[in-house]
Amino acid sequence: MTSNSDHPDRPTTSVGPVSPSQGGVDRIANWYTAQAAALDPILATEIGLPGHDSAMTDFSPDGHRARYELRQEALRRLSRDVPSGTSLTGDAAVTVAAMKDRLGLEQELYEADEYQADLNVITSPVQAMRDVFDLMPDQTEADWGTIAQRLAAVRPAAAGYIESLSAAGPSGPSPARRQFELAAEEAAKLSAEDSYFTALAARGQAALLDGDSPLGRDLAAAALSARQAYGELSQYLRGRIEGAPANDAFGRDRYALWSRFFVGQAVDLDEAYDWGEGELARLTALQEATARRISGAEAGVAEAVAQMDADPSRKLNGTAELRQWMQSTADQAIEALDGRYFDIPLPVRTLEAMIAPSQSGAIYYTGPSSDFSRPGRMWWSVPPGVEQFGTWREKTTVYHEGAPGHHLQIGIATAESDHLNDWRRLASWSSGYGEGWALYAEMLMHEFGFMDDLGDYLGLLDGQRMRAARVVFDIGIHLGKAAPKRWGGGIWEADRGWDFLKANVIGMPTGFLRFEWARYLGWAGQAPSYKLGQRAWEDLRQRAVRAAGGGEAALRDFHNRALRLGSLPLAVLPSALGLA
Repeated sequence: MTSNSDHPDRPTTSVGPVSPSQGGVDRIANWYTAQAAALDPILATEIGLPGHDSAMTDFSPDGHRARYELRQEALRRLSRDVPSGTSLTGDAAVTVAAMKDRLGLEQELYEADEYQADLNVITSPVQAMRDVFDLMPDQTEADWGTIAQRLAAVRPAAAGYIESLSAAGPSGPSPARRQFELAAEEAAKLSAEDSYFTALAARGQAALLDGDSPLGRDLAAAALSARQAYGELSQYLRGRIEGAPANDAFGRDRYALWSRFFVGQAVDLDEAYDWGEGELARLTALQEATARRISGAEAGVAEAVAQMDADPSRKLNGTAELRQWMQSTADQAIEALDGRYFDIPLPVRTLEAMIAPSQSGAIYYTGPSSDFSRPGRMWWSVPPGVEQFGTWREKTTVYHEGAPGHHLQIGIATAESDHLNDWRRLASWSSGYGEGWALYAEMLMHEFGFMDDLGDYLGLLDGQRMRAARVVFDIGIHLGKAAPKRWGGGIWEADRGWDFLKANVIGMPTGFLRFEWARYLGWAGQAPSYKLGQRAWEDLRQRAVRAAGGGEAALRDFHNRALRLGSLPLAVLPSALGLA
């Protein structure tokens, strides 16, 4: 997960000088980004464009329609100002191809009523209306005034969201019953007296020194309003449970659309499923061999995992130790990588490790603000009751979220203000590119010698095996494919998928794994984009380095060129790298 924020009174960062032949494309991209931020204030906070932090996104049908019309206008301007057949070079051609791909797919999703049916456990409006507060500055009285205004805006935004869920047609897509149940539980927790919003207001009152000041009272009232909004949302969601589809599967046509959106290119889903099975078998064999090296010739993965978990030298106690270890691990990686495998701009050398106020189990990255006044951050949302963490399992996670993973990918693009337009630099995102790079980055750290410790390597394989398993899980369940005999045969469904995940993700706390299971069921097509994206990155790296004659310098050049492009759909990336 990636996002950026900025202080509301800071000027918008614009692109640097561009050539006359490319200026029209960049102006359209910058115009679109500014307008999209105005229509989606949560997005504005995420990507660091100022002036919208006091507002909340309109999730009503009218709000979705306004964003649809903006994308239509952007695509019309690209077609009008950059007619088909126009000779474009370099970044201009890449921007046009990428915008047409990303905006065009968003239009297809809107026309399929997917946005009105947006409900899951990780990235729907249920989470967005709360999570955005984590990205807001909170150092001054003005900051807390902005937070109070946005808190007060939660209630109308939640009402608009309910309106959209209600408007989703009976013949159109609908969230499954399980997503209504879990989202209702999440909303109920946010409506409780001890909810996140209560704690946020209390923190603001303490920062203001006088909690009974007018602003302190405004914060308390706005937090109560936000809690009430989530109470109403929870009640609504509970009322929809009985009538919601019991089947979690999206179906082939619906899944294919989401897969194109997340992966960034059309996918042969049957080939991807078969490849996922083969990749899972390959990684399982590697992990089993590593387990035998750790625990003896007859040992299995479970024994090696238990040995690693019992090793006090690999154990962190409490979130303070976890945060400190994440920070030191990330700092060491940046120091070692810079100048050898990557050229890391000075602002990108700063990365903050954070413990998230939420308790969902998600681990994610948020990018720097546009001017780097707020650095990139990797967040760990620790579920209730989880007090111990194993460094052997999570070292690879730091490399995924931090460096050379999302932090270098997002940070380096953000630093390219002299070369990339605002859309390419801040707003464009493709999961296949982004999450594929992060998995590729994990394997790079093994290649570079950072994972030579057998326990750390076991953790790397554990993560890679999990990502391969969910290619099989995700495509299998949502397409209703036949499960292999070794996984029970029959047709894939949620309960069989749970047993499959437990067998392939050994030793992960149940709370974390349950969150992952529910996430895949409700966010179809996203989970396979990691492994499918990694496959694409490894292929591109091989081709680019071979064409450059091989060696460390060729690899460094490939990394630098690729990351300075910004997040591109995989359908566009090869041509942008000159490898089409």
